[in-house]
Amino acid sequence: MKGLPVKHILIAAGFVLSPLAWAAQQTATLSVPGMTCATCPITVKKALTQLGGVIGVKSNLDKREVTVVYDDARVSLENLTQATRDAGFPSTVSGVKP
Repeated sequence: MKGLPVKHILIAAGFVLSPLAWAAQQTATLSVPGMTCATCPITVKKALTQLGGVIGVKSNLDKREVTVVYDDARVSLENLTQATRDAGFPSTVSGVKP
């Protein structure tokens, strides 16, 4: 019985830490058709980088796309599209890569 509390602690720690193992850096491409001028990507990037979990943002004005590298344990695709929508630039997810 002496080792039983330690066993319970280790099991509990496994449950707490297991979501960290599932977290992964993802790369999403967002289609942002409303980006029409040189300042639009700046506004979109600012909105996205204010989200916790966003690691990097690259814009392609010609394609009207934004590539976002993010931690999927801290921010979701819905959070990303909501941030662009709130900034006045509705977007849709056109691709995701691990």
